[in-house]
Amino acid sequence: MRWLRRNLVVIFGLGTLAYMILPNVVVTVFSFNNPAGRFNYAWQEFSLDAWKDPCGVADLCGSLSLSLQIAVWATIGATVLGTAIAFALVRYRFRARGAVNSLIFLPMAMPEIVMAASLLALFLNMGIQLGFWTILIAHVMFCLSFVVAAVKARVLSMDPRLEEAARDLYAGPVQTFVRVTLPIAAPGIAAGALLSFALSFDDFIITNFNSGNTVTFPMFVWGSAQRGTPVQINVIGTAMFVIAVLVVLVGQMVGNRRKNAQPK
Repeated sequence: MRWLRRNLVVIFGLGTLAYMILPNVVVTVFSFNNPAGRFNYAWQEFSLDAWKDPCGVADLCGSLSLSLQIAVWATIGATVLGTAIAFALVRYRFRARGAVNSLIFLPMAMPEIVMAASLLALFLNMGIQLGFWTILIAHVMFCLSFVVAAVKARVLSMDPRLEEAARDLYAGPVQTFVRVTLPIAAPGIAAGALLSFALSFDDFIITNFNSGNTVTFPMFVWGSAQRGTPVQINVIGTAMFVIAVLVVLVGQMVGNRRKNAQPK
């Protein structure tokens, strides 16, 4: 009992981690399956056929490419706008600042289906054809709040004396921002960008309302589930999971190396 009390937090942490990773493990295992029918829900035998031809299903790689394009552009747009808004909310005082601060975080609290229906009504009333651009606008809109939250937290923790020291050394506003402010805020900006990419690539509800005839990867998965579940879907999911883990590990290694390289 004494050992259990001493390691209770670690046990709960490992249990929670296992609970979160278990679905990804199932997806990975079934990416090597050779199902007997159309549905990849029961294990039959080990096979590498799906990994050898991940684009063997019609329109799968096309929808994947479209989702990646939308996610990249939505990440760029949300990161640029969100970073500017975060700095404005932290560094400047202006009228309706509190109202703007509250409105920015509404998409995080609002149910996705409400935002999806509202955006659909807006696009239809404006006569905008649903497709790539309406999906992109919607994704930038709901990713914006998450970028602002991540960057704002980082900017609030910054020491303003560092920028004052740069100005005392005759650095201009642009030089101070590029060489002092931006490197310090970079972890928050990177976190917001990665979160935006994941949210955009994974979104289904808002995309389904505002896509028209455009089919993204989540919509392809949903449509395929009605007729059968190709093993290639598990292959793409496993590859995305592995890439995400590698990005996180590389980021931690780079951060630890920089930290160890700093003089003590």
